[in-house]
Amino acid sequence: MRFELKAVSPEGRVESLDLHGLDQASAVQQAESRGYTVLGVRARGGVGVSWRGGQARFPLVLFSQELLVLLNAGLPLVESIETLAERERRSEFRALLERVAAILRQGNTLSSALQQFPLAFPPLYVSTVQASEKTSDLAPALGRYVAYQNQLEAIRKRLVNAAIYPALLIGVGGLVSLFLLLYVVPRFSRIYEERSVDLPFFSKILLSWGQLVEGHGALVMGILAGLAIAAVYALRNAQVKARIDNVLWKLPAIGERLKLYQLARFYRTIGMLLRGGTPLPTALRMGAELLHPLLRARLATASRAVNEGRPVSEAMEANGLTTIIAQRMLAVGEKSGNMGEMMERIAEFHDEEIARWIDWFVRLFEPLLMAAIGLVIGAIVVLMYMPIFELAGSLK
Repeated sequence: MRFELKAVSPEGRVESLDLHGLDQASAVQQAESRGYTVLGVRARGGVGVSWRGGQARFPLVLFSQELLVLLNAGLPLVESIETLAERERRSEFRALLERVAAILRQGNTLSSALQQFPLAFPPLYVSTVQASEKTSDLAPALGRYVAYQNQLEAIRKRLVNAAIYPALLIGVGGLVSLFLLLYVVPRFSRIYEERSVDLPFFSKILLSWGQLVEGHGALVMGILAGLAIAAVYALRNAQVKARIDNVLWKLPAIGERLKLYQLARFYRTIGMLLRGGTPLPTALRMGAELLHPLLRARLATASRAVNEGRPVSEAMEANGLTTIIAQRMLAVGEKSGNMGEMMERIAEFHDEEIARWIDWFVRLFEPLLMAAIGLVIGAIVVLMYMPIFELAGSLK
């Protein structure tokens, strides 16, 4: 994010600075490290600020891995963060780590320092660190968080890899169809129009489209480009995304798998927090942010039941937040007093179930998609050549 600062230079001149930073504090820290006295700061408008995709994301997992290595090597916490700041190439990230180290040198805890930079350190990470400070096991907590993120990333990569081939099929099929509709069909329509050939009904419709493209090509291309831009904008709109999400949740097979995926991620998060020493009510409240609004409302009811003294397994089952396997494993975890580990095992079990379903769905969906694309392209080609086929039949 870019910030415009008004500051007094070391020579005593008032200057305007344009700096990059994760937040205002990191931008101010960069200016002060150069000897400036900051008078005011504001975020700069424009595409760079409004478009979130243009902002660099702090590499939290890499930071945690490197910090874990340094701590295990025996370096103190402040010295470890200062070392990471010296090795950081991006100025905004380096300023952020220097700011964290400065806060630690003032006697504050690491969680309170990280809490001042919510764009870089999410609440889940801060709570994990805060719980570890009570038991003085920061290194194991960082290890659990890294393992947690790696497991989530593995599931995400599996979903992305499963979607690559269908996306390629759709893209290639769409390009071939557009080539036929925008280039080949107009030329066929011109040939048939010049020879006054009697056409079948569906061929007339297709070749009328060709005539439209031939006569108003720029207008048609402009409309198609506008529709494409509108579709991209709509898919990035939060309300449209929410509506699509609600539609998918209502589909019998897909909605059930989406629920299973969210529950697996929810249980893994709660398990990590519990193993780190976070109280169950706090862990449930933080895990609620990962759930669909429908499941979030159910979790609120289940949390109230847990606070009233009901077993977790019963509260979750009564509100539809478990499967048969999860309910049994939660009951076992309550009896053994090892809820954190048991929740992580529930997540692993359901992750494997989701992976098997993805493999089955892809194997079924890919040939169906290829058949559908082939039918569309084949229908366009047949409708273009149908008059020629009829002419050949009449000659016989």
